[in-house]
Amino acid sequence: MHIPKGLFCFAFLFGVCLSGCTYNSLQGDTPPNVFIVIAGESYPTKLGTYCWQERCVDTSGPIDMLKNSETIKVEPGQTIKFMMDFEPPPTTIELSIFRENEEEVSIELQDVHFSAPTQKGIYYYSYSLRWQKDELSIGDAHYAFALEVE
Repeated sequence: MHIPKGLFCFAFLFGVCLSGCTYNSLQGDTPPNVFIVIAGESYPTKLGTYCWQERCVDTSGPIDMLKNSETIKVEPGQTIKFMMDFEPPPTTIELSIFRENEEEVSIELQDVHFSAPTQKGIYYYSYSLRWQKDELSIGDAHYAFALEVE
């Protein structure tokens, strides 16, 4: 069977275009699930505001979003790790902490770990991830969870 040269070139260029386009988009209808791991036990985070697959969803902030949710009990200074099974990994990761009637504070992550506060109380967190190609954002997601230091 003979394939016309023009049809072969079209099919080849179409395939190249599709393979290039898959790098610009992210898999799935919604961002991946993110968990925190404390002392070997994993806990889900709550997906908040995100832009994914040409769809953007806006939610309230971490404190309002988690008002009626159960907090995760931790010991002062306990190590907390983030876990997400997704490729490609995000290009930007930010973590912020909130308390009632206080300003947001950025927390420095060491790899994907951080330490719980040392003072007792309830702390709300926003874990923000962004996927970029060159200077263009191809997806972002904000997750929330609440820790209670006992």
